[in-house]
Amino acid sequence: MQSLWMIVASLLFACMGVCVKLGSAHFSTGELVFYRGFVGLLLMAVLARWQGIAYATPHWRRQLSRGLSGTVSLMCYFIAIGILPLATAVTLNYTSPLFVAQLLALWFREPVGRGLFGAVALGFAGVVVLLQPTLRPEQWLGAAAGLGSGLVASLAYLNVRELGRLGEPETRTVLWFSLVTSLFGLPWAVFAGNLHGLTLEGAAILLGVGGFGGCAQLAMTRAYRYGKTVVAANLSYSTVVFSSLFGVLLWDEALPWTSLLAIAIIVASGVLVSVAARKPAPAMDSD
Repeated sequence: MQSLWMIVASLLFACMGVCVKLGSAHFSTGELVFYRGFVGLLLMAVLARWQGIAYATPHWRRQLSRGLSGTVSLMCYFIAIGILPLATAVTLNYTSPLFVAQLLALWFREPVGRGLFGAVALGFAGVVVLLQPTLRPEQWLGAAAGLGSGLVASLAYLNVRELGRLGEPETRTVLWFSLVTSLFGLPWAVFAGNLHGLTLEGAAILLGVGGFGGCAQLAMTRAYRYGKTVVAANLSYSTVVFSSLFGVLLWDEALPWTSLLAIAIIVASGVLVSVAARKPAPAMDSD
C-alpha cells in the first residue's frame, strides 16, 4: 500500500506538470512557483482545520529544513530549465533517488545492498533513455543547477521521512512546505515584473498547479512516512512515465520504440527495487 501512495503521488505530480505547461503561456515562472505554494497552503490550512490539526509544530526546525530544501530544489530546477533543454533538466532532477540511496548508506549508515542500488541506477538509466538528454559545454551552470536540484531534493525527501518518524501529520508537513514556497515565490514573482491578472482559464490552471501539487505532496509524504525510503524514491521515476503518456494524450507527442523500451526499464526497476527491499541487505564495508 505504501508503494501505491508513491505511484499516486507520481500521477498527481504529472497532472501538476500538465498544468504548469499550460500555465507557462499565461504566467511567469515566479508566479507559478508562488501560486503552487499559496494554493497548496490554503488547501492544507482548510484540511488541517477539518482534521483538527494545529498549525504550530514542536518540530519547526525540521519543518523549516524540509521546506527550505524542497523550495531550493524547486528553484534550482527552474534555473536548469531556463538554461538546458527540458529533457536534460528533468533527467538531472531525477538523480535524487541515487542521492537518497547514497545518503542512506553514507550519512544514516543504513544498509543499502548493491542489488538495491543497482535497481535504482537501472531506473535512472530508463529515464535517460526516455528523455535522451543533451548537454553542451557552455551549459555547465545549468547542469550544476540540475544536479543541485536532485541533491537538495534528496535532502527534502529524507526530512519528510524523519518528520514522519517524529509523528508529524502529513497535512502539517505539506502546509509548512507550501508556506515556505509561497514566501520564496512571492518576491520572485514581484521582482521579476510582468505580473498577470487572473482570467477564469488562468485561475483554473493555477488551482490545478496548487491543488495537484498539494495532493501529490500529501501522497508522497505518506509514502515516505510508512514505506521504505529507497523504494519510495525509486518509484518517483514513474512521474516521467505518466508525463510522457500525458504528452501523447494531450499534445499528440509520439513515443518511439526507444521510449517504450525506457518505460519498460523504469517499470522493471520499480519491481526490482521492491523485491530487493524485502531482502536483508549485506553490511556495508567499513572502508
